[in-house]
Amino acid sequence: MSIAAAAAAQQGHMHASAEKVLRMSSTVAAMTPTVDVTNVNPNAREAKYAVRGEIVAKAYEYAADIASGKGSNLPFDRVVYCNIGNPQQLGQKPVSFFRQVLALCDYPDVLDNPKVEELYPADAVARARRYLAAIPGGVGAYSQSKGVALLRQEVAAAIEKRDGHPCSPDDLFLTDGASPTCHYLMKTLLRNKSDGVLTPMPQYPLYSATLELYDGSLVPYYLAEEKGWGMDVNHLKECVDKARAEGTVVRAMVVINPGNPTGQVLDEADQRAVVQFCKQENLLLVADEVYQDNVYREGKKFTSFKKIVRDLGSEYADFPLISMHSVSKGFYGECGRRAGYMEVIGINEEVKDIFLKLASVSLCSNISGQICMALVMNPPKPGEPSYELYEREKNDVLGSLKRRAVRLTSALDSLEGVSCNPAEGALYAFPRLYLPDKFCAEAKTIGREPDMHYCMKMLDATGVVTVPGSGFGQVPGTHHFRTTFLPSEQDIETVITNITTFHNNLMKEYS
Repeated sequence: MSIAAAAAAQQGHMHASAEKVLRMSSTVAAMTPTVDVTNVNPNAREAKYAVRGEIVAKAYEYAADIASGKGSNLPFDRVVYCNIGNPQQLGQKPVSFFRQVLALCDYPDVLDNPKVEELYPADAVARARRYLAAIPGGVGAYSQSKGVALLRQEVAAAIEKRDGHPCSPDDLFLTDGASPTCHYLMKTLLRNKSDGVLTPMPQYPLYSATLELYDGSLVPYYLAEEKGWGMDVNHLKECVDKARAEGTVVRAMVVINPGNPTGQVLDEADQRAVVQFCKQENLLLVADEVYQDNVYREGKKFTSFKKIVRDLGSEYADFPLISMHSVSKGFYGECGRRAGYMEVIGINEEVKDIFLKLASVSLCSNISGQICMALVMNPPKPGEPSYELYEREKNDVLGSLKRRAVRLTSALDSLEGVSCNPAEGALYAFPRLYLPDKFCAEAKTIGREPDMHYCMKMLDATGVVTVPGSGFGQVPGTHHFRTTFLPSEQDIETVITNITTFHNNLMKEYS
């Protein structure tokens, strides 16, 4: 065979081999999905967020059946979503002044109408003009990554008035709700699984979910249910010492005040003890204060951790604190606006620059939300045209929430096998369930936590959507569920009646 023929034969063999490899690769590729649950990020796969879990998915199915006329066989005629603090979904009206300013900012051509002040209050018109003058391009344009400067200035002035201490706009980030603050924090703080965050149990599942997503460790501390969901600094110390002994580097402590899902409002003495503990243990304090306008219990009031820190004096001048707020709760309930702020103090500029970089990745938070946050913090003042209506709307909502909180928690506490602390603040009741052994055994046979089984059965029987306590974390061996008291005063009576009937029937069946 000539050299040329041999080379050609070798090349032909190589082509055949290549084609065989390609065919085998194609077969393997056809057998293996490009993306499936086995080859995604395990942290994303394992993260859980209880308030939007299996029960809610089933509730959506029921709601769709009812809407399409296929729900005639159900024992209820509508689904009531008590699983999440979503006030306007359950009928709460938005604040008129906020919506007027937002409408004008969304459609500024109305401002050119000579009769605009016949259509809108003069202070709403003036506010919209001031905001738009500070936002080049209006609400459809990007802003600075931290947020519009004027809006941050208004939020800073309101924080300063609230706390009696200076607040710099440079320490503020306007965000798409409180959740991005948690993501920024966890992305920045957690280096690997050995880094942990001291987190209350029960807790809002955002914290456990982001700790899982960013490969950190949750270091639990348990709130004392028998003491109104209070905190014990000695217990905090035990939790930190235990975690450190097991090799966890505890980086921060989360406090939710007023509490979610537990509804407690911390006294200032307890807050000072927490700040002093964090200083002693060299922990960053993360203050989730999104329910600061929701306080109902006589003798209770909201005090920010920023005020507590500054009141402690120069020794705490460099104390690291991240505080967050949101437009989703309070008496305004603008959940869909996705807006909030985080204030960062006592943290060096290099770290704040990292937060800015993370914010810059998303370019900026939504502008309408930024405006809404400024409106929440800087509402109409006495003497302005919108003030009286604003005050009436605010007091009507908060007064009604207080009545509903008392009514629901009292009704739950009166049931056999249930105890429920009063809701001092926030939007939730978190009753404890003492379930029959037969019921718990049944739950175990189908692979469910007893309170998950209870909440699913409640949905099936009543259409009321709640969240099992196991999704928030609880003392092992205890069972709870979380429900809002957001249905209207008329509807809350129906919810109470339906839950009472369901619970009594369950206790009778399984006793």
